[in-house]
Amino acid sequence: MDLGRTVIRSPVDGVIARRQVQLGQRVQPSIPLLSVVPVGDMHVDANFKEVQLKMVRAGQKVELVSDLYGHKVAFHGVVDGFSGGTGAAFALIPAQNATGNWIKVVQRLPVRIRLNPDELAAHPLRVGLSMDATVDLRSSSQQLASTFAATDGNS
Repeated sequence: MDLGRTVIRSPVDGVIARRQVQLGQRVQPSIPLLSVVPVGDMHVDANFKEVQLKMVRAGQKVELVSDLYGHKVAFHGVVDGFSGGTGAAFALIPAQNATGNWIKVVQRLPVRIRLNPDELAAHPLRVGLSMDATVDLRSSSQQLASTFAATDGNS
């Protein structure tokens, strides 16, 4: 019975991304032991330069190519939204401009891209991989509502 109580089951299907506990180690209640990344519900945070975002809107189609699979596998997704600030705005230690604050430095804004779950099942991804993202600026959210309703059950 004691052995049965030592099994911990994850509430989501995924892979272990960060394990902070070793075999035989004693653990305390409420201490994180590991992180589980859900493999069926992954997204990409693409860091676009602010000058590239003039025409980008939520709901537009995106084609992504992972360095892991190369150009033989293309992932398709939809722009889900934008971060509330640039990477520099939320950094623990803000970048210092050695030449003075009067020189404009182009910032990068994270753009969340929701991936097609069927493509993820066929070609699994891992956290931290590099990808090239191309946004179709001609697509709109009305065109995409029916496209992803069939693949992920959401409208």
